Formats: sequence, structure tokens, C-alpha cells
Amino acid sequence: MGIFTRMTDVIKANINDLLDKAEDPEKMIKQMVLEMEESVNKATLSVAQSIANEKQLQRRLEKEQASVADWQSKAEQAIVAGRDDLAKAALEKKLIAQKNVNDLQPTFESAKNTAERLKSQLDQLKKKLDEARSRQNTLIARSNAAKAEKQLNQAMNGTGTDAFSKFEKMESKVEQMESEAEAFGELNSSDRSLEEEFANLSNPDVDDELEKLKAQINSRGNNE
Repeated sequence: MGIFTRMTDVIKANINDLLDKAEDPEKMIKQMVLEMEESVNKATLSVAQSIANEKQLQRRLEKEQASVADWQSKAEQAIVAGRDDLAKAALEKKLIAQKNVNDLQPTFESAKNTAERLKSQLDQLKKKLDEARSRQNTLIARSNAAKAEKQLNQAMNGTGTDAFSKFEKMESKVEQMESEAEAFGELNSSDRSLEEEFANLSNPDVDDELEKLKAQINSRGNNE
């Protein structure tokens, strides 16, 4: 049956491949279990219908078998009573009922075998579903652990767009600004040193005026 084939394919799916592609592995795992449960429910309905068909054929078969026995008994009664005509009629009914038994018997046996096979397959699917349910929490825990480890490693490596990565980029930018400020400071210091050297150069005119002033003062002293 297609329902059993689909169910088996779902259970045998590559879980690791699914987790690699899924944006939310936990959600996908839970969804898979729900699909399994839905498939088992549909399979259970199919098996129930098969069993119901078997039971219906069994009742018809038993009814025809009872009819054969009943008409056989009536034919015997008619013979004892000396009514061959009634015995003949009863035997005709018996033959019809027996033909129905012969027709129903293989159909019933086939339906019974089918129902038994489907019940066995359904039991296997239920066991697989129980196993999937028991592994569900483990898979979710493994998925969450892997996700957390990945995020931690990305943070430690400075990859991604998280706050750690942004902080490191900002630190590099500040260091660059500090280096640029230091460079401009050195240039300004060099310019000031050059100006001071020029300012310290002697002015000949000033020196001459100083000497003249000294001479005048000395001259006054001598006159007195």
C-alpha cells in the first residue's frame, strides 16, 4: 500500500541532511514526527477498513455455511416424511448455498491474509513512530547544542555581524584615529621648532642700538 511506503520513506529520511538544510531544525523535527503520526493514523484507518471487510465476508460465509446445513437438514426431514419433492427442492437450495460458500471461501481467505499482513506492517510502523518520538528530544538537544557551539565559535573567531565583531572593528578605527592624531601632532611640533629657531636668531639692528645705549651711559658717567 502507498501509505506504508510513504511512511517508511519518511522514517528512513536522512536526518543529518535535513538538519543542514532546515532553518529551524527543532521545528522540522517536530513537523516530521507529526507527519509520521498522521501517516500512522491513515494507515490505522486503512487497516481497520481491511479488517471490517474481512469480518463482513466472514459473516456472509458463515451465513451461507449455516444455510447449507439447514437445507441439508430439511431435505432429510422431507425424505423421512416421504416428500421427495420437498427433499428435492431443499437440495436445490442447498446447492445454491454451497456454491455461495465455494465462491466466498477464497475471497474471505484472501481478505483475512491481507488484514493480517497490514496489521503486522502497522505494528512495525507504530514501533518506528515510538522510536522517533523517543529520539525526538535527543535530536532537538543535539541541534540546539550544535547551534550554540557554532555561534560561540563565530564569536571567538570574530566572524559574523555580532557585537564582538563590531567592537573589534570600532577598536581598530579608534587606533587609526589615534595614529593620525599623533602624526599631525608631530608635524605641528616640527613647525613650532622651526619658528623658534628663526625667532632666536640675533637681530643686528637691536645689537647696535644696545651698544649705542651702553656707550651713552658710560659717557655720562665719565663726565660727572
